[in-house]
Amino acid sequence: MSVSTAAADQTVCAPLPVLGRDVTVPLVTGGEVAYAALDYAASAPALQRVWDDVAAYAPYYGSVHRGAGYLSQLSTDLFENARKAVAAFLGCRQDDQVVFTRSTTDSLNLLARALPADCQVFVFETEHHASLLPWQDARVSFLDAPRTPRQAVETLERALADRDPHGPALVCVTGASNVTGELWPVRELAAAAHAHGARIVLDAAQLAPHHPVDIRELDVDWVAFSGHKLYAPFGAGVLAGRADWLRAAEPYLAGGGASRKVTRRTDGGVDVEWHDSAARHEAGSPNVIGAYSIASACKALTEAGWDTLVAREQHLVRTVREGLAEVPEVRILSLFGDDAPRVGVISFVVEGWNSSHFAAALSAEYGIGVRDGLFCAHPLVRTLLGSDPQTQGECGAPEAAPGEKSLNAIRVSFGAGTPDEHVARFVTAVKELVRDGAKWRYRTEDGRCVPAV
Repeated sequence: MSVSTAAADQTVCAPLPVLGRDVTVPLVTGGEVAYAALDYAASAPALQRVWDDVAAYAPYYGSVHRGAGYLSQLSTDLFENARKAVAAFLGCRQDDQVVFTRSTTDSLNLLARALPADCQVFVFETEHHASLLPWQDARVSFLDAPRTPRQAVETLERALADRDPHGPALVCVTGASNVTGELWPVRELAAAAHAHGARIVLDAAQLAPHHPVDIRELDVDWVAFSGHKLYAPFGAGVLAGRADWLRAAEPYLAGGGASRKVTRRTDGGVDVEWHDSAARHEAGSPNVIGAYSIASACKALTEAGWDTLVAREQHLVRTVREGLAEVPEVRILSLFGDDAPRVGVISFVVEGWNSSHFAAALSAEYGIGVRDGLFCAHPLVRTLLGSDPQTQGECGAPEAAPGEKSLNAIRVSFGAGTPDEHVARFVTAVKELVRDGAKWRYRTEDGRCVPAV
């Protein structure tokens, strides 16, 4: 998978309208400034188009799959049409299922619950915790971080060649790193998995908002992603792909909606016949607005045109990377090197700065929101920082005063709604902070670096 050079040569378009673009925030040095949201990798702002679609539906809210009334029927149609829209967005095969979940984490935990007995799982240490940790009831082989895409494929091939060829196996891999933004060789990894009789699930949480994802083209068995990274509101996610393991597994949650028929037995117990459809793993009243907002975002991105969106994002990536390259004290974190194709996610450290202190100064003095810490990818960040695997660190900022060394990094991330001015302000702020230092004093409070008052 690579970013098209043809796309990069196209005219750069305007950012898509998103919520929060007019929000102003106070600066500790006085005055206010328009907030520069550069933490898309955590949660992207909702598209205005998505918010408008949800607002238009809200008066017609009704119970799904349950009621005979007009609003219930309308909501049911909207919910099931959302499933079809997501299937189209992902290029699903005819027999694939689209299950609505709460998030990528929820999707991968659902799949983990559906694994056949004695399934062996292969996962690189470079994964986000959402795809690194759910497999604890399976036999898991953790693979070392590769330093090239080719090495990733070779590492997986060696691991699969050593497994029991008769048992079920699953490979879990990210599409784009939530730490480095680098694209992984998904198609090649899928080919390696299938050549050795294994299946593969793609964590597309960081890929789907930035790049087209096609299940058939990539030849993956499942895709998981979150709505809140795809310019939709919080609370909904997707697991899409092959139906057989999902149909064979006990429901992820037991309850109404998942059951087709429930009868009492003469011994006082109950017999349950579960649905074979996606409803099997969607017990309870579904998040209709969450599903609808994901479908709306899928349509909005498709209509905007991926070539145009990718070209604009690559323009922003070049602006940030070239700007940071002008600061000798900045080291950008990377697995595959400077020439690796990547999405709008860049992590770095600054010599002489505690990363939490640097991120706090960006926020308090420039109105720029970034992320600092280990980004819920502890093994990967430790590998990139060259630290001891046993060194303490948290998802957020560890306890370290400004100026003290800490095991964390800074992440700037952006996407379809990011204005050029926000990226330009970020690059200027980095240069000024490194050259002149912070204008304000900071202290550590509850593990966070905050302005001293």
